[in-house]
Amino acid sequence: MNQNLNQSHFLDRITYNPNQCGGRPCIRGMRIRVNDVLDMLAGGATEQEILQDYPYLEPEDIRACLEYAAAQINHAIVVNA
Repeated sequence: MNQNLNQSHFLDRITYNPNQCGGRPCIRGMRIRVNDVLDMLAGGATEQEILQDYPYLEPEDIRACLEYAAAQINHAIVVNA
């Protein structure tokens, strides 16, 4: 499968609502932020632990969070001389 198509499918799981969680990116309109999942992963939680603690999440949601983070750090940085 084309990697770009796969990424856009996962990124469709990330939603924005200015009236929810301060407009921060969330997963599928729920009140769990992308940052919450990334913090858990950074803290050493496994995918299985996260899914067990948050049974309404799906493995694709975790992948979407990682895809979102990767896309965010892939922006060009412009430096003034």
